[in-house]
Amino acid sequence: MVQEAYLRAFRFFDGFHGEDGRAWLLTIVRNTFYSWYQERQKLRQETAFDEQLHQAGAGDSVGQMPPDNNPEALLISKDSERQLQQALQALPLEFREVMVMRELEELSYKQIAGIVGIPIGTVMSRLGRGRKLLAAILAPDTAPQER
Repeated sequence: MVQEAYLRAFRFFDGFHGEDGRAWLLTIVRNTFYSWYQERQKLRQETAFDEQLHQAGAGDSVGQMPPDNNPEALLISKDSERQLQQALQALPLEFREVMVMRELEELSYKQIAGIVGIPIGTVMSRLGRGRKLLAAILAPDTAPQER
């Protein structure tokens, strides 16, 4: 994905006008991903499910292990990571996208607006609503109810 995005960036470098290079490149990465994802969805509908192939990576960990090897801490850490990943996947794409860019990539509202192609106010609105939805998914009893 990254290689394809960099190839596209190199091919269309003359379209870069010297503003924010990071936002420009992330826009290309985002568009490359969406192109790949749409193609993959078409293939997924045509491909049969292979149980052994999909079970091979089921135990792989995405996150890092805590510094201590305490089994209880490892279990809690893995469970928290799993819950967060599931909660993020449960969010609608437009909320998940801006949440990841802001909270994980630490991009500014202006950069996110440029990458996604929406006004800054919409970025802030999606972040606010996304955070409320995420809180409701992770702690349904304590999350404030949206009116």
